Amino acid sequence: MNVPVVLRQAEPLRVQGDGVELAVYRWGNPSGPILLLVHGYPDNHEIWLPLVRELAADYQIIAYDVRGFGASDIPRKRLDYHLEKLANDLEAVIRALSPEQPVHLLAHDWGSIQAWEAVTEPRIQPLLASYTSISGPCLDHVGHWMRDKLKQKRPRALLQVLGQLLSSWYIGLFHTPLLPELTWRLGLDRAWPQLLRQIEGLRNVPISSSQRSDGVHGVKLYRANFIRSLFTPRQRHTQVPVQLIVPTRDRFVRPQLFEQLAQWAPKLWRREVNAGHWQLLAEPQQLATWLREFTAHVQGGASGNALARLSLAG
Repeated sequence: MNVPVVLRQAEPLRVQGDGVELAVYRWGNPSGPILLLVHGYPDNHEIWLPLVRELAADYQIIAYDVRGFGASDIPRKRLDYHLEKLANDLEAVIRALSPEQPVHLLAHDWGSIQAWEAVTEPRIQPLLASYTSISGPCLDHVGHWMRDKLKQKRPRALLQVLGQLLSSWYIGLFHTPLLPELTWRLGLDRAWPQLLRQIEGLRNVPISSSQRSDGVHGVKLYRANFIRSLFTPRQRHTQVPVQLIVPTRDRFVRPQLFEQLAQWAPKLWRREVNAGHWQLLAEPQQLATWLREFTAHVQGGASGNALARLSLAG
């Protein structure tokens, strides 16, 4: 039976990314499989600490603050937040800390969106043993999904697109000049933990010392990428084994966005869970179990037999 360990303080590191310096943190078992964690918006690496406690006895765990967040450098220009640069940062972390051993990648929300950019990049794929994605689609895949639905001209397909647009109302807000930044500076950072308790039903909400800065600067992720990716989507395929975890009560990313994912990622396992957008991160026991099963399966271990019996997602 695996139990959480008393978490030692992370080993702090600095890694040179694509024109920025990244704050990187390492915990756990030096001889275990390497797990790389990438956070979303408006979080930083601290959002992963509950999961790190669950897995540190068996895995070497690496997390980093994405550019613009936490203790990493904060670029001022919108163009510095393009997906290509974010994927280059992820590659730089792997090459600096695990140059000889492919890593198991886990990402959430915007971390997942940028991780898809890396997972579908041919030069980066050999660095990845597996990819577990939570609540963050590849924007190019979403662009193709929307085009396909609109071409069908059927009421159900059109309602699916409309439903996702309504769930993504905040993306329009984030493209409004100055307003999102002002909202964070006027107190959203202090209200954020309570807001998560109300909308997600979470009991344990981490409080980040960089919450205001993360919220203010992170909106550039949306402004730099959404319009370009959705209106001119690219063909983005991968042969990396993918575990897709779909929280069915996610208020922001609807399960329908992943309907066509198997055509882009043929080595795909899909799991659905009755959870909200952040719930698996705050209460990570189920997520830890699924990660253990998936990484064991990918590595060919006996404990991966349960996952091996599951069929690939269709």
